[in-house]
Amino acid sequence: MTTFPTIAQVVLDTTDVRALAEFYRELFGLEYRPGDEPEHGERDWLVLRSPSGVPLAFQQVDALPAATWPEGPVPQQLHLDTTVPDAGELDVQHERAVALGARLLYDRSDDPEEPLRVYADPAGHPFCIFVG
Repeated sequence: MTTFPTIAQVVLDTTDVRALAEFYRELFGLEYRPGDEPEHGERDWLVLRSPSGVPLAFQQVDALPAATWPEGPVPQQLHLDTTVPDAGELDVQHERAVALGARLLYDRSDDPEEPLRVYADPAGHPFCIFVG
């Protein structure tokens, strides 16, 4: 029988671990791993957990070139794909993401077959929200 590795978590590098963890905690409704909550002080590694998905971890780095996608010399390198059930919810989540500090990179919300928007998180990592 062939065995395969299991993805334990997705790790995002950032120059501000707490700020990026807070962005994704609010955006996705995640919870800190016990001991990583803000009252436990600053850390260079934090983990957010979801009851139904792969955890997101955040690792402190000194410098991080932000992706310049869709144009420019720095590609996406990695991005998160997320889905919502319909176009109305896509608009609701757009407002939430922008209010939390996301920057809109690409808007294809009027596409009748696959409406989507691509954002950069506060550290510059791209992520997509699309109707799935």
